[in-house]
Amino acid sequence: MMTLSFKTAAATDLETLISIRIAAMKESLENIGRFNPERARERFASNFAPEKTTLILKENEIIGFYVLFAKDDYLWLDHLYIDPTVQSSGVGAKAMMQIVDKSSEKKLPVKLCALKESRANNFYKKHGFKLTHSEEWDNYYTRPYLEESFSLRNHT
Repeated sequence: MMTLSFKTAAATDLETLISIRIAAMKESLENIGRFNPERARERFASNFAPEKTTLILKENEIIGFYVLFAKDDYLWLDHLYIDPTVQSSGVGAKAMMQIVDKSSEKKLPVKLCALKESRANNFYKKHGFKLTHSEEWDNYYTRPYLEESFSLRNHT
């Protein structure tokens, strides 16, 4: 079993995170003819907020990350990217457990959008997200918070 750790990103992590994002999105974006590494770089860099970004580390090497922040009545999962070389090894599932825990602690559902052509859609459905609507390129999902898991952890 892979041992992972999580920590808040620093501004100096930007280039590594852009590389992971581009590698993770390449296949999905190529499928719809919209792969443009420079555009992906600019879009991510212009909104990069290290304090809202959680690094996923294996032996102090960044192998993925997610960006989660609170809106008025939900948490928005803006990014969840895992280096393609370690995808399908449980890294995403461990990150999702942490995201679900935060959702339970705050008693807020998690919302996100995923590119229609992405394999990520199956991942999110497997982890309890329900499709709420679709737009031209994206599917939108919501996962309610689990009150019972939070209360069981804190009252047993």
